[in-house]
Amino acid sequence: MPDFSPLAWALILASTYITGISKGGFAGGFGSLSVPLMALAIGPLQAAGLLLPLLIVMDLLSLRAWWGQHDAGEVKRLVPAAAVGIVIGTLTVGSLDENKVRLMLGVISLAFAAYMLFKPTVHRRPGRLWAAVCGGAAGFTSTLAHAGGPPMNLYLLPRQLPKATFIATSVVAFAFINALKIGPFIWLGELTLHSLGTSALLIPVAWFGVRSGIWLQARVNEKAFFRLIIVCMALIGVQLIWRGLHGQT
Repeated sequence: MPDFSPLAWALILASTYITGISKGGFAGGFGSLSVPLMALAIGPLQAAGLLLPLLIVMDLLSLRAWWGQHDAGEVKRLVPAAAVGIVIGTLTVGSLDENKVRLMLGVISLAFAAYMLFKPTVHRRPGRLWAAVCGGAAGFTSTLAHAGGPPMNLYLLPRQLPKATFIATSVVAFAFINALKIGPFIWLGELTLHSLGTSALLIPVAWFGVRSGIWLQARVNEKAFFRLIIVCMALIGVQLIWRGLHGQT
């Protein structure tokens, strides 16, 4: 068992549960909160490393449900650009200490809180250049915090895909993106046999989160819950920026 403090374990369990809720289809932006929340107690890359195997397991389960309903053309536009973003993200965070990574993570948390609050709209159907920009940004932020959803949505939402196609395309794209992160996370030293053992312990929590997300869809006002997510993400972002600037671990 990893030698984490009780507070660290509490935040790890909460983050894993949040990831499951998001993967269960409830308040999709909620998943972007997981790594920043965990990073309040442990290293941000260590947090991302713990969550990656869980995301891959959930991706495999999602692929069974959505494969064949995705837009293969959109996936082909997004994934190569995301691969470039993953490389840039890996080289960037690999050259920084934990406090600088926390600072970046805090800025991204605040930016995503603003994104979820204001939801910028694009009136024209975006083309290949915008796909490359958003795909690259999704790869970068996904490497740092498994938070590629907002950049991906900036491209996919204006494409006006049918709902099922939109969901399936996101599922397939992120399955590829998460798989592409395996090598970089091993290189960064955040995906090891030891971390895989810890991730395995968290699988029941992730599963319970997925079931909770499915249950919550029909019973909780998602808009009200989304406001809570925005507030939490902004507060956590401020805390991470504070720690990053003042060198607190």
